Amino acid sequence: MITPLDIENKKFTKQMLNGYNVDEVDDFLDEITRDYEKLYKENADLKKDTDQLNTNMGKYKNLEDTLQNTLIMAQNTADEVKNAAKQQAEQIIKNAEYDARQRVSELENEIALKEKELVDMKKEIDVYKAKVESLLISQLELLKDINKE
Repeated sequence: MITPLDIENKKFTKQMLNGYNVDEVDDFLDEITRDYEKLYKENADLKKDTDQLNTNMGKYKNLEDTLQNTLIMAQNTADEVKNAAKQQAEQIIKNAEYDARQRVSELENEIALKEKELVDMKKEIDVYKAKVESLLISQLELLKDINKE
């Protein structure tokens, strides 16, 4: 690539006849040199900026990849926690159902025992009533006998 210094140092051979005006050529070369130097610096700055942007883009790409991986890990962790909580909830429900069946069975046994006790007490009451009735009848017979005498 031609540098601005190459343009500035460029010398042309001069012709005697029908040659270019040396001052006009020099002025034109000076103008081209200034413009080319400006473009050359702008190009160098743009290349530098492009390199910096590419470097930054690489950093941001790495950051994006890291964030993406972090999101995937977070989603996987959330899924695992959700599944573990679901399994724990199912186990709690199973345990509660088992405990409830056990308690129902105990209560049914207790009810059956109390019903048997009630039947036994009713029999005892019937026996007691019969004894009291028999006693009252015998006492009544005694009173009748006493009154006859």
